[in-house]
Amino acid sequence: MERKVLGKGISALIPEKETQLEKSERIADVAISRISPSKYQPRAMFKKERLDELIASIKEKGVVQPVLIREVEEGNYELIAGERRLRAVKQLGFETIPAIVKKVDSNADLLELSLIENIQREGLNSIEEAHAYQRLVDEFSFNLEGIGKAVGKDKTSVSNTIRLLKLPKKIQDHIISDYISMGHGKALLAIADQKEQIKLCEKVVKKGLSVRETERLVNQKLSGMKKRTVTQDQNLVAIEEELQRTLGTKVRILHAKKRGRIQIEYFSLDEMERILKLLKQCSN
Repeated sequence: MERKVLGKGISALIPEKETQLEKSERIADVAISRISPSKYQPRAMFKKERLDELIASIKEKGVVQPVLIREVEEGNYELIAGERRLRAVKQLGFETIPAIVKKVDSNADLLELSLIENIQREGLNSIEEAHAYQRLVDEFSFNLEGIGKAVGKDKTSVSNTIRLLKLPKKIQDHIISDYISMGHGKALLAIADQKEQIKLCEKVVKKGLSVRETERLVNQKLSGMKKRTVTQDQNLVAIEEELQRTLGTKVRILHAKKRGRIQIEYFSLDEMERILKLLKQCSN
């Protein structure tokens, strides 16, 4: 069953006029002490300078835009959207805040509403966005197409954002702190080894490399790794051939980083004894 908010953007969350309210909504001045934060709030980081700007604006003009809440029990509410506004009025010492009380039956709808509000009103950083998308997948069985429809993005964009969660936490923290962007993160994902990812990321941060420069750096790294792999493979083939000539049977070398194993085939017990004699001769 399709959710009502899908594809409607911010207008689905905060009506511009009271006449646009749905039957399940009402506007009220609600005691701040009666509003609890939502466990489905996708934003993990609140920038102090942005909050200070909002506090100054509310102090001068009041709360222009109501927060969005749902009633969880009579007289008590849970915040859906507007945590920055709620934090600002708390710091200003307000006792009440204008709010749209909306009937939201499911936690999936609650997370979806919070996610849309944060993305469209003041963008989440891409790691917060990725975690929110992943929660929709894990906890509410959304697929990529459903998430894309909810937030107004194509499923490829959603998929690329979720992939950022494969990066080491150190790199994710750099994205959260705005030292690098989502584009940098996507480029680093081309490197399979996480230690190498971190090493390159530190270089990117230190030198202030652009996304394009980071992509070139990653391509150079991949090119060097490919050359080493080709050379290594050629050496292994040569060793295999030499062993096969010496032992007179098929030999395969399975190598991985610093260790591996050698497989020597034999077709009878007599064949095995012949190979063992040859190996003993080689060791003498």
